[in-house]
Amino acid sequence: MSDLPPRIRTAVVGGGGIARGSHLPALSSARERVDVVAIVDVDPDRAHATADEWDVPGRYTDLGTMLATESPDLVVVCTPPAAHKEAVIASLDAGAWVWCEKPPALSLAEYDEICAHEGTANGPYASYVFQHRFGSGAERLRHHLEEGALGRPLVGVCNTLWYRSPAYFEVPWRAKWATEGGGPSMGHGIHQMDLMLSLLGDWSEVTARMSTTARRTETEDVSMAIVELESGATVSMVNSLLSPRETSYLRFDFEHATVELEHLHGYDNGHWRWTPAAHVDARLSEVWPPRVDEPSSHRAQLSALLDAHAAGRRPRAGGADGRRALELIAGMYASALSGGTVRRRDLVPGHPFHEAMYGDDASAATAILERKEIVPGV
Repeated sequence: MSDLPPRIRTAVVGGGGIARGSHLPALSSARERVDVVAIVDVDPDRAHATADEWDVPGRYTDLGTMLATESPDLVVVCTPPAAHKEAVIASLDAGAWVWCEKPPALSLAEYDEICAHEGTANGPYASYVFQHRFGSGAERLRHHLEEGALGRPLVGVCNTLWYRSPAYFEVPWRAKWATEGGGPSMGHGIHQMDLMLSLLGDWSEVTARMSTTARRTETEDVSMAIVELESGATVSMVNSLLSPRETSYLRFDFEHATVELEHLHGYDNGHWRWTPAAHVDARLSEVWPPRVDEPSSHRAQLSALLDAHAAGRRPRAGGADGRRALELIAGMYASALSGGTVRRRDLVPGHPFHEAMYGDDASAATAILERKEIVPGV
């Protein structure tokens, strides 16, 4: 008899590109730990095609039917954003842990509603796809921050400069408040923002500007922000879908070193650069690079999630830890659409931007971003 624990029964909800290109390959690489038992998709042809491609036995068009029939231990949610909340809640209520694609939800109110369906001890828990936290470069930097080797964070840059053609926005659920929740801040820059906050800690205030500059969208196609962190550090951020030379760029200036990361959709150790300050002992250079080169990936985050599942502990990028970037984005929209600086502590239930990223009025928000209305107070 094998001494190995039973494999985790896993179902994938949504059989489209992100499932086929990222999640199913990651699950396949962990086949000694997981058993993918079902694919769910509202399009039966896509459900069958994806299941055939990955040799998955169960094919469903209804999530509830799958949950009742298969009783999965883990559900991976790969649907468009508007379907995240209902799929995550249904899976949690059925006793399954959940790993959901970004953005976690369309609003802080939705996120908090999901959290109310989690278990209080040993799960089930929901976590979210923020895979850039899990590469060896970020893990090594996190270790040295915790031990204080680099000193205090002072200045940061967090840029997501990507390009999406006008055709990209023609997908029916994209570029709409009700179905995507926001623009590049929500759907693209959220990855770099999450990595930055996971390393440097919570934010306290944000001042932002946004606009619809060159694409047909209800939301912004460019956002910029100045973020003050609780540590006292200040971070500048740009999120764009109009940048032909695409890059994702993070820079952190600490007391004793500058640490930079430049990549596009994923990194390995070679994408990082460490520059010790002139006053620092040369031995600080010896902390880099890590001995192991683990690229940031869905595979790396999945491994950490499976470890948490086996231990019955909340996984990283879930609960309060998974909420940080969404909360910052809510603050950015509140600042850009209402004018002035927004404090993190004010984004509580009842605040318009806790309930929706557009505040009280989606049409008015779109008009402000298109510069058809004046931002109050600006």
